[in-house]
Amino acid sequence: MANESIIKLFEDKKVRIVWNEQEEKYYFSIVDIVEVLTDSADAKQYIKKMRARDTELDCRWGTICTPTEMKAADGKRYKTQAADLEGIFRIIQSIPSKKAEPVKQWLANVGAQRIDQIIDPEMTFQMAVEDYRRQGYSDKWINERMRSIEMRKELTDEWKRSGVTEQKDFAILTNVLTKAWSGMTTGEYKRHKGLTKENLRDNMTNIELALNTLAEVATTELSRQRNPQGMNESKEAAKAGGKVAKNAREDLERQLGRSVISSQKASDYIHRIEDAETKQLPENDNNK
Repeated sequence: MANESIIKLFEDKKVRIVWNEQEEKYYFSIVDIVEVLTDSADAKQYIKKMRARDTELDCRWGTICTPTEMKAADGKRYKTQAADLEGIFRIIQSIPSKKAEPVKQWLANVGAQRIDQIIDPEMTFQMAVEDYRRQGYSDKWINERMRSIEMRKELTDEWKRSGVTEQKDFAILTNVLTKAWSGMTTGEYKRHKGLTKENLRDNMTNIELALNTLAEVATTELSRQRNPQGMNESKEAAKAGGKVAKNAREDLERQLGRSVISSQKASDYIHRIEDAETKQLPENDNNK
């Protein structure tokens, strides 16, 4: 949510942004951001000087900078120096410009919030609830989402106990589980809903979220019972847990006579919460 705010800031300034579907990351034109934050007549020369004075940044430039195809002013597409959000934040830290200060202050606030959350993890849930409310989600949906987050944590803890620790392996197991109950991988599911960077679970309907949670709870319990060791055995438990939710989905669909897998995303079905103070009161009828 915070990342989306900074993305919107850069979009307003006409910075070229490309979505990498495979990595599920935004890439930003480094030259465009330097131009916006420095008003430099020659952003490329500014970048050279910036790297010269910041040796640590210069040493990391090869990992921060990813050549990415972007459209130029002449309408053609060229390989352009680009970076993801983490890389852009590092570059911004090296820009001594007043225009960069609001972004630096935003980063400082995010860092302070993260420290507070580490000290008091309950704050993470409280902030998430408030963020969801501001976006217009109902309290019922929020309660289900918070429970699903708790269940997801139990599942990842169980995967770790089984010897699976890499994030990429968590993603693989999640794909296995999601496909087992919905018929789609997470990537296919997101495309079905027209999503890119957005979180899939944040865009599930109540029924979809309940089924996904059932699949994760079932996988956790089956894994505890089977005691899998390593990736392959954990995959089998994920398939079995997903099948439990698939059976529930198919039974419900038979009774409803329709699919419960929706192409809707959150913006299609949630209503923004109106500020009570801005609601227009009905006018008094003095003729009565």
